[in-house]
Amino acid sequence: MEKKINIAIDGYSSSGKSSLARAISKEFKMKYIDTGAMYRSITYLLLKNSINSLNFEESEKKIEEIINNCKIEYNYNFKKNISETILNGTRCDEYIRKNYVSEFVSIVSKSKKIRDFMISKQKMIASNKNVVMDGRDIGTVVIIDAEIKFFVEADLHIRAKRRFEQAQDESLTISEVVENLKFRDNQDMLRENSPLKKAKDSIVLNNTNINFEQLKNQAFNIIRKKNENHN
Repeated sequence: MEKKINIAIDGYSSSGKSSLARAISKEFKMKYIDTGAMYRSITYLLLKNSINSLNFEESEKKIEEIINNCKIEYNYNFKKNISETILNGTRCDEYIRKNYVSEFVSIVSKSKKIRDFMISKQKMIASNKNVVMDGRDIGTVVIIDAEIKFFVEADLHIRAKRRFEQAQDESLTISEVVENLKFRDNQDMLRENSPLKKAKDSIVLNNTNINFEQLKNQAFNIIRKKNENHN
């Protein structure tokens, strides 16, 4: 990328936005930030501290203490083209994709205190430019001045199949994944703080009937054209 820009990618869970963000990062040598992993790391930390969906609402003071005292780092490994989540000195990427984390993360991410904590970190990272960031509120809240905004979507059952294959959990059924995605979509769109919605200036990429290579090429062409117009 000749001119340093920021790219915001929003979309539904398992729509392909993270895979697209990684591909863009590799092709254009941009720093990739997986904000979903950021929220999952906090969720995992809360679960480790015995906070779950049953006692979340009544644990506000304990949650504040945990997030104020935890050390979360988000490193980008250019060699492996992955974003690494380090929680209190230990990588936790292996654990934050587990289904028990997936079932709780939408509840956690609704919290204004947690979202404010995360958004401040995300804005700080994006201020240095040359960042591609994916999530639910990137183009509408975190990087509202991003030079390019994508909104990625796909059919629910296509997304469920992807998540099922990604989870590699023998105890999980495809029906459970469908229900989890329905729940997450509902939570993401209806939450009071930073709900999932399309930015007015976002470019919609629907990959229900196309493969990832085609999706990637669509995005790459848009980015190259934008870059040419900047020069």
